[in-house]
Parts: sequence; structure tokens; C-alpha cells
Amino acid sequence: MTNLTWIEGGTRSGKTSRLLEQVGAMAIAPTPDVATGAVYLLFAANGDTRLVLADRLAERLPAALPVTTATPAGFIQNEVTLFWPVLVETLGLSPQFPMKLRPENEQELATQLWRSQLDAGELEVPGWTETQTVRRSLDFLQLAAVSGIPAEDLPTLLADGMPGGIATLEVWGAIAQAVINWRDWCLQQGFLTYSIATELYWQHLLPHPLYQEKFPQRFCGLFADDLDEYPAIFAELFRLGQAWKLPTAVTWNPYGKVRLGIGADPVETVSLRAGAVVETLPATATDSLASVWADSLVETVLNQIATPEPIDSVRLLQATSRGELLRQTAEAIAHAIQSEQVQPGDIAVIGPGFDAIARYSLAEILQKQGIPVASLNDQRPLVSTPLVRSVLTLIPFIYPGLGRSLDADAVAEMLVVLSQSPTGNPSQSWFERIQIDPVRAELLVDHCFQPDPEQPDLLEVTEFPRWDRLGYQATDAYNALRQWIAQQRQARQQRLITSPVNLIDRAIQEFLWRGNYLPYDQLAALRELMETAQHFWEVQGRLRQRQQLTQEGLETPLSPVGRFLHLLQQGIVTANPFPVKPLEPNQQGVTLSTVFQYRSQRLSHRWQFWLDASSPRWLTGTDELFGYPIFLKDWGGQPWTVDFIEQSHEARLERILRDLLGRTTEQVVLCHSDLAVNGQEQTGPLLPLVDLAEALTLTTTPIDATCDGGAAS
Repeated sequence: MTNLTWIEGGTRSGKTSRLLEQVGAMAIAPTPDVATGAVYLLFAANGDTRLVLADRLAERLPAALPVTTATPAGFIQNEVTLFWPVLVETLGLSPQFPMKLRPENEQELATQLWRSQLDAGELEVPGWTETQTVRRSLDFLQLAAVSGIPAEDLPTLLADGMPGGIATLEVWGAIAQAVINWRDWCLQQGFLTYSIATELYWQHLLPHPLYQEKFPQRFCGLFADDLDEYPAIFAELFRLGQAWKLPTAVTWNPYGKVRLGIGADPVETVSLRAGAVVETLPATATDSLASVWADSLVETVLNQIATPEPIDSVRLLQATSRGELLRQTAEAIAHAIQSEQVQPGDIAVIGPGFDAIARYSLAEILQKQGIPVASLNDQRPLVSTPLVRSVLTLIPFIYPGLGRSLDADAVAEMLVVLSQSPTGNPSQSWFERIQIDPVRAELLVDHCFQPDPEQPDLLEVTEFPRWDRLGYQATDAYNALRQWIAQQRQARQQRLITSPVNLIDRAIQEFLWRGNYLPYDQLAALRELMETAQHFWEVQGRLRQRQQLTQEGLETPLSPVGRFLHLLQQGIVTANPFPVKPLEPNQQGVTLSTVFQYRSQRLSHRWQFWLDASSPRWLTGTDELFGYPIFLKDWGGQPWTVDFIEQSHEARLERILRDLLGRTTEQVVLCHSDLAVNGQEQTGPLLPLVDLAEALTLTTTPIDATCDGGAAS
């Protein structure tokens, strides 16, 4: 008799609630042979849903019940770290404790390791930048690892699976070998990336007799929510769970599969269904639009039937330009809230891609009306934050040899941002607190900034013939900054500053923090800057130790400080300036989100506004890793074709439409502009819906907002 329960249903059909009932029933009445200290292991698809799942567990089950939650990625990395001595003995690895590499460090170090090959053109794929080449090559290792494919198979896999015309067989072979070399180099250094940890887990740890002996002693049950989002290797883990006779239950959404293309393999994980007890739940929640309109809407979009009928719950906002559309969308949302039809937390604006212009325009207009906005995972590069740029601009003034990374505009911005009054009132705006305004900053840079490749400098204020025009406050702030730079140079020479991490911390404390109130997004950016710097120099410390032992080093013309600045200036490192946890119900704002983010976080709203409704990105999307089809278990062994891509895009679009409709209960508003940002006519797959939908009527005066031009038409 099987010990696997398969709970299948559509969006918001009650799958997670049923899973928690299973967890509670098994945890409250465990089998007699449960090992002492064993816990029930409950997986969630990602970190955001894990937090929600943990909260629901705490509400429904007694705190004393032994249940732990994990994500697939977090579980693998923790298991590899915990059983590292076993891997060291099995593979003959260096006995030093492993160090996890963040993605930005992974990319930077791989670029250095492959520098000679990149310069020689051995890894060159026509149309790819160097950054794309490195990132996509590393992605091949990740896709292979989560699919249970040894890295040694990559040369054959890429040669057989990549369509002709993208690159030569020699290039694919060189990329595959470079990836293998990267993996081996990381293991020699004691570095762990998610890809390498995953390969170690399925290839060496999971089949190890000691691990298989210990697993059922540590865990007395396996549960997984949204198994359709999991890597292929988790199918093997759950098969072993059945062999160990662990109680097991999973949920499955046939219209989920959000992570297909970025590591999930639902074709492999659904194979577990054949040996399970299947519980079938409804296709969707009865209060959702999907329960009434999903079939006809999908038929209209994908089959474009001859006589489609209008869908009552779908309305249209139409404009000529995208800038005008963003303004109309904000007006419609503001009117609905001000007329008390809905609360801000009842509305989501969802788009296939959410560029910075759209986020800024909508947020600016709504916030001017006193309407809160919650932007999901607005992961802007750290260097897009003036505070971060200004702190980084300080570094070349203190560390020699970095003067070429400075320009006059960056120095002027630094003078403005770092001249906040130390006694400023938190209620004052940022501009009211600065002591060197942009005009004075430009004058100071023109006359007092001395560029130099080795040691740039800020000269005496008297180098400006009319320095009396600066005023006392600006002069005093400028002199204070010069004095601080001189003190830090001296401290570095005396080795009181051991790394730029100390310098960054000193700069933040001296110029930006000072006990003042900082908005959440600025605090998040500064925190991410500190964490990035700390991790970067921890990695540098490990590399120095290994270099002293082996006399081997990476190929790079830059110093570690120069590489750190270059890493951030590339825009690879981002910060999420919004809380992970949702706000309190009375503080919820209008949600701005991409389709992928919205579906990943399992959100639902009364009203949804589908931004750029006629964009082709609803079909093509941008959330797939290059080459993913050849890493799926059902790959046929031939290069993927245009027909395959078209079929997968259509299947993905159907899942998106059914899932989004399942996450709204009252109304969908299609936001359509005749012209895209680049001025071209919109001809996306949702155009048949746009042509059918009735216009959304607004009886309100236009909003007086200055943010109109942000969105280019």
C-alpha cells in the first residue's frame, strides 16, 4: 500500500489547507516507529511562500509538534553543509569548511577564471555580451544539476541539443569544458554555489549509505506544497521517502508550473502520481473569475474563435501612448479607491514586464493622492541608489590606483548627497537637509576636483577664485569632507582600516546615518551594500589563503578593491527596498508586480489591472533560462525547434490566464496602448480580448500629477 497522498487541484482550490490537515493528522497521531527527535519536513516552492506556510502552520497546529519548513534550494545547501565531512571523505575534497558564493561573486570569479578564453574568443557566441556568456554558461551547470545530469555530460548535451546557427560545436564544447573546470576549481577552493551543492547532493550525498541511514532517523514525514515547481531530482528524494515508508503528501496545480524553464521539471515530478492515492479538488475557487470565464477567455485568446462573446468581468482602458495609458490607469485606480468601491489592498497592477518607468510613474501618481503602493521585488541595481553611488565614489579618494573609475558628475553627486546636515530634522525633506546644493557642487568640482589615475583629490576651496560665493554652510561641509578623507587615508596607511568594509561602514556612520531617520528603501540599499562588501572580502580572504598554499592566482588586471567597484558598477547586485512580509491589513497598498512575481507569491485580489495588455511579452515572456528544453527529462535528444518554443509559449500563456483569473474575484481591467514604448504598434496575443472588452467608465476629473512624462510614448 502506497504511503504517498497526491492532492491535485487548480488555483485557490484548497490544496494547501488539505495538505496542512494531512500534516496535522500525521503529527498528532504519529506511527509507533517514529525515531526520537525526528521532525516532519514540509517543503514550500520558494522563500516567500515558505514564510506564509510557516505562519499558517503556527496558526493551525500546536507549537510543540515537530514540523520544520524548507525550500528545495535551502534544504539542499543545508544538507550539503551538514554532511560536508562525508563528501570530503568520499571525494577527497579539501577539509576546509565550505563557503557559499553569492550570485554576483559567482559571476565575477568565473569571469576571472575564464579570462584568457574570453579574450581569445573561445567562448564567443554571436550576439552575446561577455556578461551574458558567463551567466548563461553558469546557468547550464544549474540546469544540469537540478535535472540530475552530470556536468561531464554537458559537452554531448550542448552539441546535440543546441540549434544550429547559434554557435559552432567547438564553442559549445569549450563552454561545457569551462563549466566543468569552474566546478572543479570551486571545489578545490571550498566554494559552494547552488549549482555545485545541488550536483553534490543528488550525485554523491543522496545515494550515500550513511545519508540514507540517517535520513529516516531525522525526518519522520515528507510533505511538499506546489510540487509542480520543484526540480527533477526531488522526484528521486520522494521515491526514497516511499522506500523508507515515510508518510508523504504533496500538492499539485496543473495550471501552476511557474518555475518551468528556470529549474522545475513538472514532467518528472508528476511521474510520482502513478503510485499515489490521488485526491482531486475543484479546478479553482468558486468565487474566482476562473470558475466562470476561464474556458471562454482561453478559447478567445488561443483559438480566436469566429464569434467570441464579450466577457462581463473584463473591462478596457485604452490610450494611444504608453505614457497616457499609465496616467489613465492611475486615475482609474484612484477613482475606484476614492469612491470606496475597493480598498488599495484589493487592487493589483500586473504586467508581463514591469520596467522602472511604469513602476515610478504609477507609484508617484498614486502616492501623491495619498494611496499607498506595494511594489513586489523591485530589485533595482544598488548603483541606482544615490547614497550607494556616493559611498562608492569615496573609495578611489582613499585607495590608490582607482582614479579612472571617477568622473566629475559622480564627484558632484557625492558632494551633494554626503553634505546632509548632522542636525537635520527627520521631518525635513532630503533637499532641505543638504548643505551643498547641485549648483555649488558643480562649481566645486570644476575648480577643486583634481583627477588622477593613482590618487584623485579634492583641493582647498580657495582654488575657486570666487569661493566666497559658496557660502558658509557649503564651505564648511566641503572642508569637513576633505578632512574626513585625509583621516581615512592616514588610517589606511596605519592599517587601522583593514578592508573597504570598514571604510564603507565609517562613511555610512559619518555622513548618512547619524541617528537620522532613513526611508526603508535607502536602509535596504545600504544594508545590501554592507552585506555585499562583507561577503566579497570573505571570499577574497579564502582566495588569499589558497594562493599562499598553492601559489596560484586568478587572471585579473584589477586590484580586489577595483574588482569590487567594477562588480557593483555592472549593476549585478540588487536590493529589494520593500518588506518581504506583507504589511498590516490596514496598511496594504496597491500591488505592482510582474506576472511571474505575482504567481510565484500566490497572491489574489478583487481587481486586477493587466498592464500592456497587447504586449507580445504575454506570450514570449522573459523568465526562462536559455537552453532549458534540453535539460528536461522528456527531451527527445534533438535540437529544440521553433515549433517546440511556440507550443511551450502557448501552453505557458494558458497557464498564466487560468492562474491569474483564479486569483481575482471581481474584475480584470485590460490596460492597452496602441503604441508600445518604442513607438511600434502593439500586436500581442491578448489583442482579441482587447477588441472584445467594453470600456471601463470613469466619472472623475483628471488627477493633477506632475509625473506624466516619465513614461515615454
